[in-house]
Amino acid sequence: MSITRSRSAVVAPGCPPPASPPAGGRGVHAARFGRFGEAAAARWYRRTGYRILDRNWRCREGEIDLVASRGSEVVIVEVKARTGDRYGTGAEAVDHRKRRRLRLLALRWLEEAGPGHVDLRFDVVEVDRRGHLRVHRDCF
Repeated sequence: MSITRSRSAVVAPGCPPPASPPAGGRGVHAARFGRFGEAAAARWYRRTGYRILDRNWRCREGEIDLVASRGSEVVIVEVKARTGDRYGTGAEAVDHRKRRRLRLLALRWLEEAGPGHVDLRFDVVEVDRRGHLRVHRDCF
């Protein structure tokens, strides 16, 4: 797997997409494509030495897409799967409100999971329609 670095992200080809992109109506397609993006991100983290601790963890305040770990580091991952950039990049969609919510969700997850002392990091993963990933590490 080739990985190149840009100023703000690691660009890595994801696992090849399924034979064809998910089909269905607009809402159905978006949900399937979102799940496809989360699965591609989870595979990338596993391939780079992380364990996936949780996928789509939910509580009353919201949902964390992925929680990964390696050693004492825990990574809260927000996955943004986009078929185009008409509405901006996935990383741009993680505004101050979303960051605040992710911080709160991370605290709730830590309270529930109780892994002890950890180094916490927040990543945003953009997945394009071809399954290519752009991993923005330690975003906030």
